[in-house]
Amino acid sequence: MSRRGVSLAQRLATGLRYLWGTESDGALRDRARSAPAWLLRFLTATDSPISSKSRTEPHRRLNMLAARNAAFGVFMAVALAAFWAPLSMLIRFSFRQEQYSHIILIPLVSAVLIFLDRTRIFSHLKTCWGAGLGLLLAGTLLYALAPRYGPAAGENDQLAIETLSAVIIWAGGFVLCYGIRAFRVGRFPMLFLLLMVPIPDFLLSRAIFWLRSGSAEVSYALFQLLGVPVLRSGFIFSLPGVTIEIAQECSGIRSSLALVIMGLLAGHLFLRSPWTKAALALAVLPLAIVKNGIRIVTLSLLSIYVDPSFLTGRLHHEGGIIFFLLALVLLAPVLWLLQRSERSSRTSPEAGNGGASLHA
Repeated sequence: MSRRGVSLAQRLATGLRYLWGTESDGALRDRARSAPAWLLRFLTATDSPISSKSRTEPHRRLNMLAARNAAFGVFMAVALAAFWAPLSMLIRFSFRQEQYSHIILIPLVSAVLIFLDRTRIFSHLKTCWGAGLGLLLAGTLLYALAPRYGPAAGENDQLAIETLSAVIIWAGGFVLCYGIRAFRVGRFPMLFLLLMVPIPDFLLSRAIFWLRSGSAEVSYALFQLLGVPVLRSGFIFSLPGVTIEIAQECSGIRSSLALVIMGLLAGHLFLRSPWTKAALALAVLPLAIVKNGIRIVTLSLLSIYVDPSFLTGRLHHEGGIIFFLLALVLLAPVLWLLQRSERSSRTSPEAGNGGASLHA
């Protein structure tokens, strides 16, 4: 393991020793006078699932959750300190690269989702040492490998490896403090953190090429549908009085990522079935291409029939939000149809059972 990995492991181990210690139960009781009350309660009851039989159960539940919240807070403070260099670089990277401007919002959205569903997520608390320590070890090893493969791949890929290792270590701390069942119930906001990871260069270039190709096809079809004379050569369109090219900057990668995130959130909040959630996520991809094709055609027609400056004006550089809202409008009927299919699938078995009992 490299020096970076050893240093990170030492800092995380220091935090874990502070949280849990390494002594036996008897030694923990000997430290009772010097240990904080919340930490003592956490240490002596880490592996006991919450029960509902005791009269003092609500008070005990709150104390246990508060102790684990405090422990997880200390763990996150240690982890953030250990990953401060790559995380601060990630924040600067998100301001420099427009396709990653969403990154700084992902942890906030994930935290809000956990808070909104906190009663269900934290209904059963049990420390899971095996899975938690396994995730911590996996994240530490991945972080140690970043210097070996990062420089050859580039800054973006190295930052992706370091960010992924940080997310894995955060997940390990969550499992240690709250248990695998809490992670399973709150898997969406926890896995949602993966959207912080920058897309590797080879995947990003393919995604941009796919968006450009799809946008070119949609734009060409719309020009023909509207009766606009057009001569196409790859990504170059020769129109009356103007020639445009669908460059990489016109691929719509930024708004497409935002649309994917909105689709995932809408599926989580408004749909129940994994199949309908997957269908909504898949529907976002063609909508992103259609939205970008409409944007290209709109700007081109405005430059031809109104003012050529539309191709270089504010609507071109700052009007993406308008077409993004259009994509959300197009996504709304898809969401409504999926919700309706879920309601019909839930009522059909009930109607069938009712008919069978009536017949009997």
